[in-house]
Amino acid sequence: MDRESQRLTQQTMAFVLAGGRGSRLKELTDRRAKPAVYFGGKTRIIDFALSNAVNSGIRRIGVATQYKAHSLIRHLQRGWSFFRAERNESLDILPASQRLDEDNWYKGTADAVTQNIDIIEGYEPKYILILAGDHIYKQDYSLLIEQHVETGADVTVGCIAVPREEAKGFGVMDVNEDDRIVQFVEKPDDPPAMPNNPDMALASMGIYVFETKFLFDLLKRDAENTESSHDFGKDLIPALVTKGNAFAHPYSRSWVKTENETEPYWRDVGTVDAFWQANINLTDFSPELDLYDNYWPIWTYSELTPPAKFVHDEDGRRGSAVSSMVSGGCIISGATLNRCLMFTGVRVHSYTTLECVVALPYVQIGRNVRLKNVVVDRDVIIPDNLTVGDDAELDGKRFRRTDNGICLITQPMIDELV
Repeated sequence: MDRESQRLTQQTMAFVLAGGRGSRLKELTDRRAKPAVYFGGKTRIIDFALSNAVNSGIRRIGVATQYKAHSLIRHLQRGWSFFRAERNESLDILPASQRLDEDNWYKGTADAVTQNIDIIEGYEPKYILILAGDHIYKQDYSLLIEQHVETGADVTVGCIAVPREEAKGFGVMDVNEDDRIVQFVEKPDDPPAMPNNPDMALASMGIYVFETKFLFDLLKRDAENTESSHDFGKDLIPALVTKGNAFAHPYSRSWVKTENETEPYWRDVGTVDAFWQANINLTDFSPELDLYDNYWPIWTYSELTPPAKFVHDEDGRRGSAVSSMVSGGCIISGATLNRCLMFTGVRVHSYTTLECVVALPYVQIGRNVRLKNVVVDRDVIIPDNLTVGDDAELDGKRFRRTDNGICLITQPMIDELV
C-alpha cells in the first residue's frame, strides 16, 4: 500500500450494516442474523467485510446490528477486540438503541447511519465507507476510496459484473465509458449492459463511499422526508444518480486474488442452496475462493482447540476424509468423509458415511449414519442409523429440503423424529 492510499484509509471509517435477518436461509437464521452465520470451517460471514477493511488499512469501524444480534455481538467481542484506542483504532457495536424515540428501530440502511451520526462525528472521519455485512469476497477498499477522491464524486458505488440474465435480481448501474452512473434501475426486466460488453451488467454490491460531511447533510434531509424509506439503494443512491455526481467502481479493479484465483469471487450466500454450494466448493482442488492467502487473511474468533483426529483403521471402520476440510477439535472415528466441510468440534462416529455435508460447529453424528447433500446446524445431535439423501419424499417430510435436493437439519427437526 502506497503512502497516499494509507493516508486515505486512515481518514476513513467503515460502517458495516449487519442487521439483516436473511430469511431465505430459513432455520439457519432462526437464532442468529445472516452476518453471524458460519462459513468456511472457522469464520462467519461478517468476517469477510471486516477483514477487507482491516487489510485495506481502515482501523475505524462501526457495526450496526438489529435482528437477533446476540450471537453476532458475542462473536465481535471475542474475535474483534484487538483494536487499540491509543493507536486511533476502534470497533463500535451499534445496536438499534432507540435513542431518537422508543419506537425508532432502524427503519432502513440509511437510517442506521443517521441514528449514529453523533458517534461517527466523534471520530471525525473525512470519508465514510458503507458496507454490507453479509457477502463473501476479498477486496482492497483503498482502491475504491482512491477512485472516489480522484473523480470528486458525491458517491462511489461498488459494483460487480454479472451476466445480464442474472442481473434481474439486483440494483443495476447503467454507466458511461468514464464510469459515471447515468441510470440506476432496481431489479430490471431488461438490465442495461456494460459499455463494450453487451452480455454483462453492473450490479450494486451494497458498497458506497461518501465524504462524511456530504453524507450527513444528505441523511438529515432524508430523515425529514416522510415519503422516504430511508434506504441507500431505494432512495439516496437513485437521487444522487439523477441529481448528483455518482460513479461506479467495478469490483474487478480491486478484488484481491492469489495465483490460484482466476475470476473475481463474490457470493451472496443468502439461500440454503447457495450457502451449501459455496461451502462445498471450498473443498475443490483449486477453489474459486482461496482461504489460504497469508497476504489477505480472514480474521475471526479462533477457538483454542486440539488438532483434528482420525481414528480406527480396519475394513468398514476407517477414519478418513477425501477432498474435505476438517477443522480443529474434530474427531472422525471410523467414519468416511467425501467432499465435506466440518466446522470446529464436530464428532463423527463409526460406520458412518458423509458425502457433500456441511456440518456447523459441535455437531455430533452417530453410528451407521448416511448423509448426502446436507447442511447440519450447530450443536445438532444426529442419531444412529439415520439416512438422508436417498429418499427425496421422506427427506422432505422430515427436514427442510430445497428444490435442488439440499437438506437442512436442525435439532428441533431431529427431536420431531423421536
